[in-house]
Amino acid sequence: MKRLIILFLAMSLMIIPMTALAGEGPMQLPAGSNANANMHNEEGIKHFGKGHFDVALKHFEEAAAADKSIGEVHFNEAVALDKIGRHAEATMHFKAAKKNAHGNDKIINSPILNAHIGH
Repeated sequence: MKRLIILFLAMSLMIIPMTALAGEGPMQLPAGSNANANMHNEEGIKHFGKGHFDVALKHFEEAAAADKSIGEVHFNEAVALDKIGRHAEATMHFKAAKKNAHGNDKIINSPILNAHIGH
């Protein structure tokens, strides 16, 4: 019985998305960011928190369209993509997030980001 419980717990952990294990979610944009990007980012964060990952993704995409140089918008797109199972696209945005991190340690040292990009 004990082995069955351990096996069940191990199997349960394998189906939990990486973001749930890492406890990571979308980030606020840096102060002074593009107002349109910030507005969409805030909406995305609200929807992400409610589990509306597809709606959150659309807002994060709009935020990125407003300013692609912000690492946090790419990170937020990536965590939303990860939640909906689009891992190859998530990896692409995690790479862009790291490239545009501008010293943000939460991005650079993110466990989910580094799991996706292999560092």
